[in-house]
Amino acid sequence: MTSLTPYGDGDAGQRASDADRDRIAAVLGEALATGRLTSTEHADRLDAAYSAVTIGDLIPLTHDLPDLSGTSQASVPTAERQEVAAVFSKVIRGGRWVAGRHTQLRSTFGALIVDLRDAVLPGREITLELNSFCGKLIVRVPENARILDEGSALFSKRHVSGGHEGDGPLIRVTGKARFGKIILSRVAADWHSPWQG
Repeated sequence: MTSLTPYGDGDAGQRASDADRDRIAAVLGEALATGRLTSTEHADRLDAAYSAVTIGDLIPLTHDLPDLSGTSQASVPTAERQEVAAVFSKVIRGGRWVAGRHTQLRSTFGALIVDLRDAVLPGREITLELNSFCGKLIVRVPENARILDEGSALFSKRHVSGGHEGDGPLIRVTGKARFGKIILSRVAADWHSPWQG
C-alpha cells in the first residue's frame, strides 16, 4: 500500500467512490505533468479510472508510478483549485500545466490569455470561473470539449462558443464579465496561438 494506491489487498472488491476516482485522477494528472505518462496513456487511464466500479479496478492504474509517500503534502499539487490572474498586466498561460477541478481565471484592468489544449485536466468535468472587470480574458479549449455556459455579463462582450457535441471533457463556464471582454472558443490541436512564441 502506497500513497498512490492507498488501499489494502482486502479492499479490492469494495465499490469505488467518487473521491477514490478523483484521487487516482489527480495522481494520473501529476504523472502526465511530470512526463511519466504520455497524453495517450493518461487519457486511457483516466477513462479507466472514471469507469472503475471497484477499488480493484483502480489499483492497477498507478502500480507503475513511483511512491510519493516520502514527499510532503505541500509539494504535491492539488487537483481541486487553481487560480490565474492578470491585474494591470498581460499574462499568457499555455503549454503543459495542471488545471484544477475548479479553475478561476481573472482579468482586472489587464489581459489574460489561457490555452487549455495541452493542460492536464483532473477529470472529465471541470469548472472554469471566468471573471473580467475592465479587462480582456481569452480562453482556448480543446476542439472536442463540451461547453456548458452558465456565466453572465454587464456592459461587456461575452462570447462562449461550443456546445454539447464532442467526446472530450465537459467544461462548465461560470463567472461574470463587467465592463470587459470574455472570449472562450474550441480550437483544433494543430492551431497555433498568435500570442505565443
